[in-house]
Amino acid sequence: MKAAALLRKGIVAIGFIAVLAVSAAAHAETGPAATIRAFYAQLTATIKQGDALGFAGRCQKLDPVIRATFNLPLMAQMSVGASWDSASAQEKADLIDAFSEFSVATYASQFASDDGETFTVTGEKKTPNGVIVESELKPKAGDPVSLDYLMRPDAKGKYRVVDVYLDGTISQMATRRAEFSSIARRDGIDALVNSLGAKSKEMGPG
Repeated sequence: MKAAALLRKGIVAIGFIAVLAVSAAAHAETGPAATIRAFYAQLTATIKQGDALGFAGRCQKLDPVIRATFNLPLMAQMSVGASWDSASAQEKADLIDAFSEFSVATYASQFASDDGETFTVTGEKKTPNGVIVESELKPKAGDPVSLDYLMRPDAKGKYRVVDVYLDGTISQMATRRAEFSSIARRDGIDALVNSLGAKSKEMGPG
């Protein structure tokens, strides 16, 4: 009887440990670094099929994971600065759509085929502005490039990207804001929406 009782206790303990392990794994998979790893996994899979998929096919594959990884509505707002406050609800919606399509098209264009590059998450650190997920793009030949993702929780508490830093210093959003905000101030949000649409089309075939 004692042996049977000990066996039952052992099974219960093992089951409890297994539940804790599954719970910890599930928690880890929702963290900032895990989000970037999931993004890289889909990006790599798409690159490997890049030639066969074509531009439109790559956009279709990348669209869901980019929208899940990047806080595109907030990034669209950040890209125009003060012009956002005076924009109408329709202009804001149009800008978010155009900015999102432009972002997807950019990745589909820049990573069109498998050139032997690899993506690796190398670290994660908290900062006053959010969480930085550090990563490395290593080409088949040449020096690796560091890509750091600034991530903040969205309205649902999920960490999503709000900026990308090349070599740890060059802010993608600062570069875009310099161009996009000037168009919005000078010509209006509609002009910027049209400009982003034209840029997206230029990245596609023909």
